[in-house]
Amino acid sequence: MIAGTALLERAINYTLGSLRVVTPAALCRTTPCADWNLQELLDHVNDAFQALSEAASGQITPNPPPPHAPNPNPALALRDGARELLGRWTGMLTSDPILIADRHLTSPMVAAVGAIEITIHGWDVSKACGEHHPIPPLMAEELLDLALLFITRSDRPARFASPLTVPPCAPAQDHLLAYLGRDPDWRPHP
Repeated sequence: MIAGTALLERAINYTLGSLRVVTPAALCRTTPCADWNLQELLDHVNDAFQALSEAASGQITPNPPPPHAPNPNPALALRDGARELLGRWTGMLTSDPILIADRHLTSPMVAAVGAIEITIHGWDVSKACGEHHPIPPLMAEELLDLALLFITRSDRPARFASPLTVPPCAPAQDHLLAYLGRDPDWRPHP
């Protein structure tokens, strides 16, 4: 459980570094998530934070969250949510299974999947804002191993786009991004 929480903490810290460059003027920018602009991506990250906070209590409700109230700078709210999320996970006193719909998952599994989601969207945010904020190499390697384990064909195209091809000698970050359907060389549209 400690390893899962530590990985989730690293993912949150990485994404907090990406959120620092978000401005209200950037919210309409395109993102590597083809169907979302930056505002929609940040709303999705907020939903992920809420789901992971619920998971820390032992159960995720399958119903979609209510619509978000307009926020002139959602990155500020996400920073607060990230701290609360991390506090809930570090305060978890049990390693009981977490109920997600009809499945019982271990807390390290949920933390690992959450870390993949949070990290990849942190990369998406930084790219949408025109920033170069690479995923730390060791973290990218760890997340790639986990992504290969947890993300299957049934997750495509609903949750992730089809995998892309990168050269075998590409860094772990590029392999992770490509496996999750992202072009490592993606640039925002003007």
